[in-house]
Amino acid sequence: MNGPAPAPAPTPGPVPVWNIANILTMSRLVMVPLFVVFMFLEHPAWRFAAFAVFVLAAITDRIDGELARRRNLVTDFGKIADPIADKALTGAALVVLSMLGELWWWVTIAILVREWGITALRFAVIRYGVIPASRGGKLKTVLQIVAIAVYLFPLPEPLHIVAHVLMAAALAVTLWTGGDYVVQALRLRRSARAGASGG
Repeated sequence: MNGPAPAPAPTPGPVPVWNIANILTMSRLVMVPLFVVFMFLEHPAWRFAAFAVFVLAAITDRIDGELARRRNLVTDFGKIADPIADKALTGAALVVLSMLGELWWWVTIAILVREWGITALRFAVIRYGVIPASRGGKLKTVLQIVAIAVYLFPLPEPLHIVAHVLMAAALAVTLWTGGDYVVQALRLRRSARAGASGG
C-alpha cells in the first residue's frame, strides 16, 4: 500500500536585492572614499589604516561572490554593482598612488583604459552573448590587488622593487587578457551574425 504522495517542493521566490552579498558589495563602495581620505592624511598611522581598508574591501569582494553563488543570491543588481565596486576600488587606489608620485601615471592610465574599455566592450556585445570571465581575468584581478596592497604598505626603500615587479606582472596580464577579450568579442559577433544570416 502506497503512502501519501510527497508534497511538492516549494518554489523559490524572487531573490531580494538587499541580501548579504549585495550589502557586502555596497559596503565595498562605501569604503572607497574612506580609503582615499586616509591616503591623503599625513600621519604614517593613516597609511596603515588605508592599507587595512583596502585589504578589507578586497576580502569582501571574495566573500560576496561566494555567498551569492552558494546561497543563490545572484541578482541583476549584484551583477552590475559588483564589477563597478571592484573597478572603483582598484581605480581609486591606482589614481591616488599616482597622485602621490608612488606609481607612474602611464601604468595607471593603461590599466584603467583596459578595465573600463573591456567593461564597455562586454556591454556592447551582450546582445550576441556573454563573454565569461577567464582564468586569466581572475589572475589579473589577484595580481592587481596584491601589487596595490604591496604599494600601500609602507615598505623600506630597498623593498620597493617587490612592488614594482608585482605591478609589472599585473600590467602584463591585464593587457594580455584585455587583448584576449577583444578577440573573444570579435568571434562572438562574427558567429552571431553568421548564425543570423544562415551561413
